[in-house]
Amino acid sequence: MSDTTTRALSLLNMLQTHRHWPGSELASRLGVTERTVRRDVERLRELGYRIESSPGSAGGYRLEAGSAVPPLLLTDEEAVTMAIGLRVAATQRLVGGPETTLAALAKLEQVLPAPLRRRVNALAATVQPAGVGAGSAVSPDVLGELALACRDHERVRFTYTSAAGTVGVRRVDPHVLSPADRHWYLLCWDLDREDWRTFRVDRLTEVQHTRVLFEPRALSAEEVDEYILVATSWVRTAVEASLVLDMPIERMREAFGQWAQGAEEVDDHHTWWPVGGRDFRETMYGMSWVPTGVGYTTDLAEPARSELRETLVRMLAALDAEPAAPRTAPSHVWR
Repeated sequence: MSDTTTRALSLLNMLQTHRHWPGSELASRLGVTERTVRRDVERLRELGYRIESSPGSAGGYRLEAGSAVPPLLLTDEEAVTMAIGLRVAATQRLVGGPETTLAALAKLEQVLPAPLRRRVNALAATVQPAGVGAGSAVSPDVLGELALACRDHERVRFTYTSAAGTVGVRRVDPHVLSPADRHWYLLCWDLDREDWRTFRVDRLTEVQHTRVLFEPRALSAEEVDEYILVATSWVRTAVEASLVLDMPIERMREAFGQWAQGAEEVDDHHTWWPVGGRDFRETMYGMSWVPTGVGYTTDLAEPARSELRETLVRMLAALDAEPAAPRTAPSHVWR
């Protein structure tokens, strides 16, 4: 294989692994001039690969979908079969986890022509395993765009509708996509809140790529799992309340970790934090996690407020009373 062919294949592989490459970066990695890169791009175009170029100091190259599957990769039927299989695998947490599966799916669907994408969308709906369809509907296009942004570490904007119905535009550095509790979640760094946030993908629309790359923040697999766990637990409950803690928000975040999500600063010395549960007992459990010595107030409403007070009065009375005499061991044990 000639050096020209080897270099062209290396260039193609690079174009498939990132959404956008500056021309100078490609030249540096391949060890050639930018003029040579332009010639190699033309060779790939002659082979059927549609490569978009943009001029200017921030310009570069990106691989885009063409009118047919690029040659020497897959047939139409093979491409459709693989795309469907990867979608099913992603929802079932197979093939090394959803991150690996979505990266492979994004790489494949990036070059699928529109007719094949429609076939994949139509057929995938008929081969979903039991339980997958029970969750919220997610746009395949949105999921694919977010997968690309996570893979390429590209900043994005999108419109988000909260559980309360509030609509707003968010600017984020996407970190990972994860299926959990019959939904898809995007874990990302929220640039406006300056903190980690988790968004349900079915409430997310109008994804816009900024072409601004970012350096990923360190986050362990255990931390990712905990953030997703918090997100799946964050639902409207029968008993809801909020606490105002006598501690600044930075100290509160250090003490609560990922469970500080939803907390807001009241002033330099106080933090607002929502709690809730199916009944007053679960709300009481949330309150019990306030660190020792930290005062707080709550707006817990009736009748849960009276029920909690009565329960606590009986608990205090039990703790103040003399302990009950220990029971004697039975003289014999029935077998």
